[in-house]
Amino acid sequence: RLSCIRNNVWLACCGVVSSGLAVLTSFGLMLFCGVPFVVTVGNAPFLILGVGVDDMFIMIASWEQSSRKKEKSDVKSRLAETYAEAALSVTITTLTDVLAFFIGTWTAFPSVRSFCLYTGTAFVFCYIYTLTFFGAIIVLNHKREQGNRHWLTCMPVGVDKGQAEKSCLYNACCIGSCSGESSQTEGEHPMSIFFKKYYGPFFTNKWVKALVVLLYGAYLGGSIYGCIQIREGIDLRNLASDDSYIIPYYDDNDKYFSAYGPRVMVVITESVDYWNETVRLGIGNCTENLE
Repeated sequence: RLSCIRNNVWLACCGVVSSGLAVLTSFGLMLFCGVPFVVTVGNAPFLILGVGVDDMFIMIASWEQSSRKKEKSDVKSRLAETYAEAALSVTITTLTDVLAFFIGTWTAFPSVRSFCLYTGTAFVFCYIYTLTFFGAIIVLNHKREQGNRHWLTCMPVGVDKGQAEKSCLYNACCIGSCSGESSQTEGEHPMSIFFKKYYGPFFTNKWVKALVVLLYGAYLGGSIYGCIQIREGIDLRNLASDDSYIIPYYDDNDKYFSAYGPRVMVVITESVDYWNETVRLGIGNCTENLE
């Protein structure tokens, strides 16, 4: 928002903090329970941040919609309306994510199991913090707007004739709007107007809908073809950078040594006195006999 009162920068920052709290809580709980921390778990906070920010925008959008539905509604009814609209979407997305990651704990790979446990638990706490901590932050931010307070300093913003004669930039940053009038209500967000008045009607046109169906059919056909072409296995060349020595190594290995089959190794599992010359000769003779 351009208004210094309606700007929700701190609200967005608290949404990110909510995701961070979920990560800290889940990681602390898993470490307390003795779940091993592996390197792949370091990727989990980015997943939680993405889902948490998405839930944050859903909550804020529902709050804005509730203000337009009921002009003179109190905070409790607006928050109830917000949860009625947003909680279902947040619950469904969280439930599917948690289910997917907890199913991943059935794998036989310990590293994958730890990653799924950490991430799935973090999604649960992200859901809890979104519906509790972030809901309270929305109410506090609403009280700041009702008190006509600045978004950065939370100080009351006043309007007088001297301030109204200042520049547009001064009025927008210190009063509330370029006109010098600090209104607590604004019109619908431009992005919402675009999707409602232009994007939606464009896609409801019958020719556009037919085109969308054709494009989706082509996409579906390409996806089926791609699934048919998938082969099991992994090429280790794809795990290295383009200028790595690993790539020519595997090229030469396949070119000159692929016909010899896998290497055979001999492992001595018991303690051996390698300092004894007789023992070393015995190991050498054993190796020669195996060859």
